Amino acid sequence: IPNLLTLLRAAGVPIFLYFFLVADKPVISFFIIAIGGVTDYLDGKVARALNQTSEFGAKFDPTVDRLYIGAILIAFALRDYLSWQLIVALILRDLILFILVLIQRIKKLPFAEVTFLGKAATFNLLYAFPLLLLQDLSFIGEASFAAGWAFAIWGVALYFYTGIQYLYRGIEIIKKGKRG
Repeated sequence: IPNLLTLLRAAGVPIFLYFFLVADKPVISFFIIAIGGVTDYLDGKVARALNQTSEFGAKFDPTVDRLYIGAILIAFALRDYLSWQLIVALILRDLILFILVLIQRIKKLPFAEVTFLGKAATFNLLYAFPLLLLQDLSFIGEASFAAGWAFAIWGVALYFYTGIQYLYRGIEIIKKGKRG
């Protein structure tokens, strides 16, 4: 069940892109991202509750998080919801960590574990994005914009902070692996 939830969340990425960029339906896009956020929360809870944690889930879940965040960032850039500079910086953070993970995988080394702050960064961004989607709606736009940016500011700060932490831990793992 948990891996099915993660797969369902992954399937939501192209659906979101269609409704946001092609169909121009921000409310539907909002619900797609919101459902993605809920399933992100539930898949881990269900896996632990049913004792169904798996290596696939442990690796695929954060990959889907990065996929969601990357797709949303690019879509937001195309619609001028966020600056290109911020988007490039966030995507570069993920690319650097992706390269680090590839090196660890090639060397058959363990990965740095996901931290609470890393989860908090993703949580904040995945809450910020749907709220920012609603900023153009007249009846809730201003409140949605303010709440979205409140989550986004914390999310971006934590995203960069944890990126530095993961990079440092990953380099340490690689150094120890070379010596051992």
